[in-house]
Amino acid sequence: MSASSPASRRWKRFRAHKRGYWSLILFAWVFAFSLASDFLCNDRPLVISYQGRFLFPLWNYYPETRFGGTLDLETDYSGPEFGKALDQAKGWALWPPIRYNPSSVNLDLPSPAPTPPSMQNILGTDDQGRDVFTRLLYGLRTSLVFGLSLALISSMVGIFAGAVQGYFGGWIDLLFQRSMEIWAGLPLLFILMILSSLIQPTFIWLLGMMALFGWMEPVALVRAEFLRARQHLYVKSAKVLGVHPFWIVVRHILPNAMTSVLSFFPFLVSHSIATLTALDFLGFGLPPGTASLGELLQQAKTNLFSPWLGLTSFFSIALILVLITFIGEGLRDAYDPRTS
Repeated sequence: MSASSPASRRWKRFRAHKRGYWSLILFAWVFAFSLASDFLCNDRPLVISYQGRFLFPLWNYYPETRFGGTLDLETDYSGPEFGKALDQAKGWALWPPIRYNPSSVNLDLPSPAPTPPSMQNILGTDDQGRDVFTRLLYGLRTSLVFGLSLALISSMVGIFAGAVQGYFGGWIDLLFQRSMEIWAGLPLLFILMILSSLIQPTFIWLLGMMALFGWMEPVALVRAEFLRARQHLYVKSAKVLGVHPFWIVVRHILPNAMTSVLSFFPFLVSHSIATLTALDFLGFGLPPGTASLGELLQQAKTNLFSPWLGLTSFFSIALILVLITFIGEGLRDAYDPRTS
């Protein structure tokens, strides 16, 4: 990438936007930590040295009989029997920094759950005795992966639909527009409520349902860019020379249209995360017990006299959405054609 290329100039303008640039760095760190949640918060050891062999409980199933027990059930690595077997074999175990998973219940709480922050649970516990920090980290991973995946799928479908509408125009554009108006008028929340009573929602199921409606948001941007670009002289010249419409779209029009799509992408991610949070809060999202930001917000609503739950849910959701918004502002300024 040469120093004078458009991509290089845009990157320099984005770096000059300090708020957007540092928001991107902080968001990348938060996302990386959430992706590593299995290695940071887990009730299983990362590595076990036992009888001269290395075992990896995060990826493999080990019954109690593997450590001298009598039951063919998964080993309770937090129980005294496992510790005794490890001592007798002169082995060792490498644990994550926080020895809880999202469903782990702390049975040694000093008072009834929910309990305030302590050395054992740095953000306290919820009303079931589960570690709030662990559930927050796993919930961030779920929300961020869902938001990024939904925004990517919606953008890809929206770019295709907007390109077809804007390039061909005429009755094709009119048919697409009328169909989108009908599709957009369907009550998504009511549809989800009805289907949730018939089918247990899963991550993939929710992603597919939301993608069926989310693809329409980028269409207007791409359609407008194509309607404008198809009137340019270089597009008309390509048509006269007999260039196939596919190559005209991909090589000549789409690169210019991507400017608005990339600027809009962070806001689409933010909207996707907020939608999943709202669905989980209302009880129409991920299966009960799944760690998510919406479930944490529901815990705060249920336990009004446990302020650490409300503060954790509010600041975590606000931080993520604000960071994504600032990144979007930075991209918008970087791709602004009025900027030299």
